[in-house]
Amino acid sequence: MKTKIIIIEDDVVTAMNLKMSLEKLNYEVIAIADNYIQARSKIKIYEPDVALIDISLEEEKEGIEIATYIQTHNPMPFIYLTSHSGKDILDSAKKTEPYGYIVKPFEPKSLNATIEMAQYKFAEEQKLKSTYEEMKEDKSNLEKLLFSKTTQDANVPFAQGYHLNVSNCEVFYNDSILKLTKKENSFVRLLVAQMGSVVSFEQVISYVWEDNSATNNSVRTLVWRLRNKLPTDIIKNASGMGYTIENYTAS
Repeated sequence: MKTKIIIIEDDVVTAMNLKMSLEKLNYEVIAIADNYIQARSKIKIYEPDVALIDISLEEEKEGIEIATYIQTHNPMPFIYLTSHSGKDILDSAKKTEPYGYIVKPFEPKSLNATIEMAQYKFAEEQKLKSTYEEMKEDKSNLEKLLFSKTTQDANVPFAQGYHLNVSNCEVFYNDSILKLTKKENSFVRLLVAQMGSVVSFEQVISYVWEDNSATNNSVRTLVWRLRNKLPTDIIKNASGMGYTIENYTAS
């Protein structure tokens, strides 16, 4: 299936040259618009895959307004067409985080490469968004699992002498609060929610570091620091796969 493209350009000659070049490259140009109102209407009707937007239409910042509309209402990769725009316009354009720039006069080879890269970047972003939504769902399920383990006073006993208060996310040993960092508390919370199962490095990173900025070594450092704070050795390695925590055994 051909990639559907809308051209948003107020110079007729440039728009037609773009259309012919794109069709030679096996793209389908489904619409051409020369202002904000036209562009918005045709995007709704034709649902393009990619938008090529002249950064400086007749109204100075109209191209940027179209990009903003796309981000809010019809997410897709958009590429700015630019020649000698002023610094203010370029600074405003950067804030919309376009998927590429095509400098006029354009070359067909660079045109094709820019569109392909824009589509790839957009697809990767959508995957990340999907992963983030799944991660939020996983967190929700983990919280439900944790609450299912609570006693009447919102505590979850684990190991020997420990309990986690789910309401305020505080860890106790023999009824004394352990002074843990936010990440350390989150890690214990995750281990307790999945008590009896191995918690993988990936799960720790997604649950403890919300921006997924950590590495396996970050997790190891976190565990090392936490072990030094805990009165007893209750966190166990699981063959390089992750970690488990000792289950609660009533005396």
